[in-house]
Amino acid sequence: MLLLRVCPAMTLHLPYSVARSKLPVTTNPHRFSNLTVRSSNFPLDLDPNESRKLVVAVKEKLEKEHYSLPVGKNGRDDEDMILWFLKDRKFSVNEAVKKLTKAILTEEAVKDVAQTGKAYVHDFLDIYGRPVLMVVASKHFPEAQDPKDDERLCVFLVEKALSKLPTGKEQMVAIVDLRGFGTENADLKYLTFLFDVFYYYYPKRLGEVLFVDAPFVFKPIWQIAKPLLKSYASLVRFCSAEEVRKEYFTDKNLPPNFRD
Repeated sequence: MLLLRVCPAMTLHLPYSVARSKLPVTTNPHRFSNLTVRSSNFPLDLDPNESRKLVVAVKEKLEKEHYSLPVGKNGRDDEDMILWFLKDRKFSVNEAVKKLTKAILTEEAVKDVAQTGKAYVHDFLDIYGRPVLMVVASKHFPEAQDPKDDERLCVFLVEKALSKLPTGKEQMVAIVDLRGFGTENADLKYLTFLFDVFYYYYPKRLGEVLFVDAPFVFKPIWQIAKPLLKSYASLVRFCSAEEVRKEYFTDKNLPPNFRD
């Protein structure tokens, strides 16, 4: 499950656990307008007893009117999250409920774009114990697909990958399969969006990015994108599919699109 906040303007808000941390935000709102952290400028807390009453009121209202929403951490019965939204909505029960119903995004909500197979979280860790975010570039068609759906899927999968982190591990690896990549798959805006997500909201969570079997047509795109990726450009390694097989996985835990 993933926590997002989708308003009528389709602005995406990060998972509650990320949004509450004091992370830097881009100073250029036009460059990164689709993903913003919820404000931390909350009013003063109410008396604990009053706050508790309001949390219970929101919780009961969600259970009664939106029972289909998932429960558990970041679910409709997560009292810590409910309190966060109450503070954000100046302790208005109705406003908090309204925002929470738009904030809990399940796998079902990104099902259509996920079914394209353009990106997924691998079932197994790599040999270094890192969750693996797979991107299949040849299945990405920016002219035919809604960029907002792609952005939702991106954040959903990042959260899903991070949920697979073993104890003591902090980073994931992203593998971008560029086999079959053509000009119709090129999307510089989305590429920079992907790195911005990590740069501004998941610092130090991305350990390595593998660009696999990059074709000649990808080179000019990389030359344009590289300066935009800031320090994350240094994490990129261009390699072959065979190197991925031998250096990052065993025969038993290879990603499906890297099996012979």
